[in-house]
Amino acid sequence: MRKLREEFEQTDGTAFPGKTYVEELLKPVFEDQREHLFEAMFLIHRAHTTMLAEQGILTQEERNAILEGVDKVEQMDRSELVYSAQYEDLFFLVESRIGEHVGDELAGKMHIAKSRNDMGEAMYRIVIRNYLKQAMVEGEKLREVILFQAEHHVESIMPAHTHTQPAQPTTFGHYLTAIYDNLSRDIDRLKNAYRTVNQSPMGAAAITTTGFPINRERMVELLEFDGMVENSYDAIGAGDYLIEAAQALVSLMTNMGRWLQEFLRMASKEVGLIKVSDSYVQISSIMPQKRNPVSIEHSRAIASSAAAEGMAVLHMIHNTPYGDINDTEDDMQPHLYGGYRKAIRVLRLMRAVILTLDFDKERAQQQARENMITITELADVLARDYSLSFRKAHHKASIIAKQADEKRMELYELPLSLVNQWLDDIQLAEEDWQAIIDPKAFVRRRSITGGPNPDVVREMIHRRKQQLKTSVR
Repeated sequence: MRKLREEFEQTDGTAFPGKTYVEELLKPVFEDQREHLFEAMFLIHRAHTTMLAEQGILTQEERNAILEGVDKVEQMDRSELVYSAQYEDLFFLVESRIGEHVGDELAGKMHIAKSRNDMGEAMYRIVIRNYLKQAMVEGEKLREVILFQAEHHVESIMPAHTHTQPAQPTTFGHYLTAIYDNLSRDIDRLKNAYRTVNQSPMGAAAITTTGFPINRERMVELLEFDGMVENSYDAIGAGDYLIEAAQALVSLMTNMGRWLQEFLRMASKEVGLIKVSDSYVQISSIMPQKRNPVSIEHSRAIASSAAAEGMAVLHMIHNTPYGDINDTEDDMQPHLYGGYRKAIRVLRLMRAVILTLDFDKERAQQQARENMITITELADVLARDYSLSFRKAHHKASIIAKQADEKRMELYELPLSLVNQWLDDIQLAEEDWQAIIDPKAFVRRRSITGGPNPDVVREMIHRRKQQLKTSVR
C-alpha cells in the first residue's frame, strides 16, 4: 500500500496543488469562471474602484491608474488567460495582470473593503439577471405568437382531452389561450426571480462589512442593481436568489414540456391536427414519406434537460450551511447558466414552430364529432329543458352512450327515434337532438366567463392584447 501511494505521489505531487486536484477541479473551475464571469468581474472592479475614489479611500490619480489597468486587461483575448498553479483562480490571475500595468501595490488597493465573497455573489447575480432578462424577452415573444395563433382559431373546433381521453369539444383558440396564460404566469415568476436576484451584496465584504467608510448605496447605482441586500450576513449566507431563479426555470420548462408533449401528439399522422412547417421537420433516412416534427421533439428534450439543471441547483443548495459555502458557488453556478441557455433555446424554437404551423380545421371538427364527446350536452338539455334532475339526466345520457358504444355508432349516426326509444319516458325534439350532436353548438353554449364560446375567447384575447400593450409601456 505504501508503495502504491509513493508511486502515485511521484506523478501527482506532494504539495498543493496536486495534479489530480488541478485537472479535476482547479482547471475546470477556472475555465467556467473565464467563460461566465469575465465581464461581470470587470464591471465590479470598475464600480468598486470608482466608489473608493468617491469616498476618498483612493486618490483620483490612483483611481485613474487602476481603471486604466482594468481596461487594458479587460480588452485582452480571454483565451490567453489559462490556468496556472501560481494563482488560485481567475480572479487572482486577473489581479496579477492588472498589477503588471499599474504595479502590485496599486492593484492590491483595488480590493480595499472588497472580498471574494461579496464580489462573487455580485458576479453571480449579474450573470443570472442577464439570463433572466433574455428568458423574459424570449418568453414574451413566444406568448405573442401563441396569442396570434389563438386569435386565428377562436372558431376552430377540436376535441379537448381529460385523462388522455377525448372529453368535450373546445376550440384551438381556447386551448392556445390557456397555454398563453400558463406561460404568462411563468414569465411573472421570472420577473419575480429577477427582482430577488437584482439586489446588490457589495459592501458585505467577507460577511460582516468593513471598517472602511464605503458607500454601499453607490454600488447599487454603479452596478445597476434595483436595491441592496441590507444585512451583510444575508447578502453572503442566504443564497435564496439562486433557489428562486432555479424554481422559475423548473416551472417554465416543466409547464412547457407538458404542452410540447401535447403538440407532438397533435402533430402525429394518426391525430393530424397540427402540421409543422417544412422548415422545422426532418425526413427519415430510410422512410421518405415521414415528416418528423423533430423541432418539437428536441424542444421537449432540451426543456427536460433545462428543468434538470434547475433541480440540480436546488439539490446542491439543500441542507448546506447558512453562510459562504462552495456548494452554491463554482460547481453549482454552471448548472443555472446552462439551464437558462437551454430554456432560451426552447423558447426561440417554439416561437418559430408555433408562428409557422398550420391547423387542420376540418379534421379537428370531425374528431370533435367522434367518441360521443358532446354527450354532456344531452344531460344538460334534459336537466335544463326537460325538467329532470341532473343526476337522472346524467344517468339517461350514460344509457345512450352505452347503447351507442355497443352498436359501435357515433351520436350523429343514431336516428332520433332510436334515441327516444332508449330514453323511454322522455321524447327529445329534433332540433334539440341536432344541437346535442353538433360540437359547434356545444361550444357556443359554453359562453360563461372563461369558456370556449368564440366571442368569449375573443374577449379574453382582446384583454390580453391590451395587457401586453400596457406591459410594453
